[in-house]
Amino acid sequence: MSKVATRFAPSPTGPLHIGGVRTALFNWLYSKNQNGNFFLRIEDTDKERSKEEYRKQIINSLKWIGINFDGEEYVQSKKIEDHIKVAHELLKRGSAYKCYCSPEEIEDQKKRAKQKKIPYIYDRKWRDKKETDAPKNKKPVIRFKSKIDGTSILKDLVQGDVEIENNTIEDFVIIRNDGTPTYNLSAAVDDHQMDMTHIIRGDDHKINTFKQIQIYQAMEWELPSFAHIPLIHTIDGKKLSKRDKASTLDDYSKIGIMPVALRNYLLRLGWSYKDKEIFTLDESIKHFNLKGIGKSPSKLDMSRILSMNEHYIKNMNENDLFDQLIKYCNQFKKEIKSDKIDKIKRSLSFLKNKAKTLEDIFNNGQYIIVDEVSFSQEDLKLVDEKAKKVISDFRAQFVNIDQPSRETLETVINGLIKSHDTNFKGVGQPLRIALTGSKFGPGIYDIILSLSKEEVGKRLEAKII
Repeated sequence: MSKVATRFAPSPTGPLHIGGVRTALFNWLYSKNQNGNFFLRIEDTDKERSKEEYRKQIINSLKWIGINFDGEEYVQSKKIEDHIKVAHELLKRGSAYKCYCSPEEIEDQKKRAKQKKIPYIYDRKWRDKKETDAPKNKKPVIRFKSKIDGTSILKDLVQGDVEIENNTIEDFVIIRNDGTPTYNLSAAVDDHQMDMTHIIRGDDHKINTFKQIQIYQAMEWELPSFAHIPLIHTIDGKKLSKRDKASTLDDYSKIGIMPVALRNYLLRLGWSYKDKEIFTLDESIKHFNLKGIGKSPSKLDMSRILSMNEHYIKNMNENDLFDQLIKYCNQFKKEIKSDKIDKIKRSLSFLKNKAKTLEDIFNNGQYIIVDEVSFSQEDLKLVDEKAKKVISDFRAQFVNIDQPSRETLETVINGLIKSHDTNFKGVGQPLRIALTGSKFGPGIYDIILSLSKEEVGKRLEAKII
């Protein structure tokens, strides 16, 4: 048996969609599970819409989530001559024919089908005509001579046996009248030339698969195995499109979703292994199989993605988490000054509390990162005269503490609770606002101990008092 080979074949006509990422992931995991190869094919034959920036974005997105392809990327536009050669071979074998119907004739056929409320299928007018009947000075398209009688069965590795009436597949165009090949011809030729053993893709490609199988059979090529995975839907049950919010990897990386968490989420989106939820990369490769893929569409659930990300934030090695945080800040927020980096690292154990994203950790650590605290008017309203006195009294005692610690701070704060006849919030909230600019954030002891003694004193002296 040939070595397993899979591929992911996006078009660089827009940013990589989350559904495409999952398809790439399933192909990659399957090939790695089978000790095979995974290839990237850039289908860039739509010259008007294909852009270099999207090609780079696709490759960077795959790299970001940890999917590495074997060898160089395969560029479809460089293989057009091969596609055209196969079309002419199909003509020679009697498996294709030249069609001279004008665009007006085709449009008329479509209108009639619409009026009768039936799907449009080309009427095969030129299927059996002789070349001598061809009009002069008119460029034809080349159509594949699809099967007319009987049924075809696709033995799908996910969906099971899928049967279709052959007469529902029209004689589809394989070469346009400008001489360029169409998707179904190019994809079939590329898959054959790349020695693909398994084609794993979205189930919206099923009809294309039936067409491509006929090309394979007409050329007497060995058929690959096919697996069609259900599409991803929105939480409302609609097909996810590129226009939906959070449909590309950039949407997730910008808010601080980590690649390891998103990869784990996408793995479990429509695939299962026993009742296991969290998979290391090695476990993903070891356990992945096509049998575990469900037949129904999966719903993209942002709350589940955030929950998965939170799990990794809580449980991953803190040095690794810190590295991820710094990378995230440098790319999407602002570079953290060198004198603040150590403070953030030392404080990560509490800055990550209740954080669902790297952005949450960044926001929790804002009071460390900034040189000067800014206050919202809403929070300032909470600092009344009594609160200002609490801040002033705390500062007077704090300056006399040689080495601040949780124990020494507890003594001071408990004393202030008693002397001001208040509770912990009555002391903690004014101090938190004075030190961070917000009533929300980490615990007051963590805040004070994460700043230098000088910094605490300076902030408590500020105009808030």
